[in-house]
Amino acid sequence: MNASEEMHDVVDERDRVVGRAPRGEVYARGLVHRCVFVRVRDAEGRFFVHRRTAGKLLFPSMYDPFVGGVVAAGESYDDAALREAEEELGVSGLPRPEFVLKFLYDSGGVAGKWWSAVYEVRCDPPVRPQAEEVAWHAFLTPDELRERLSDDGPEAWEWVPDGLAAHDRLVAHLGR
Repeated sequence: MNASEEMHDVVDERDRVVGRAPRGEVYARGLVHRCVFVRVRDAEGRFFVHRRTAGKLLFPSMYDPFVGGVVAAGESYDDAALREAEEELGVSGLPRPEFVLKFLYDSGGVAGKWWSAVYEVRCDPPVRPQAEEVAWHAFLTPDELRERLSDDGPEAWEWVPDGLAAHDRLVAHLGR
């Protein structure tokens, strides 16, 4: 099954399940669905950052300060956060990510809206990121991440907009 055929819960503006549809249809029709964002830090306090592969359905080849993805039909946010983190990092046995906050993200017509549950987890290198998901990765210090996020020069990284929204809300919520 390819990514556009994966089944996802369709939810309303209050995050109540109202149906199911394949990912491709969810994106094409702009249906409200669920996603998880997991901020990963290592023992030194560095953040895992990656560039998405060119084959991604949404935001291909863009940089992301989170691992995560769409919550599968019938799956809980908590289970999706752990599954997505382990898959994208290429590790097993992670501690369960800690839930921090949830918000409704509006993609401005790109692919609808999605409830975004934001988590944190610690994962120490080495990681073996999933080649289908991650084209490049690194652990950046807080200062390096701040610099990359605020850089608007000619070599600025293009960040996924939902990841930036999650990052801004997480920083405002935690004060860091």
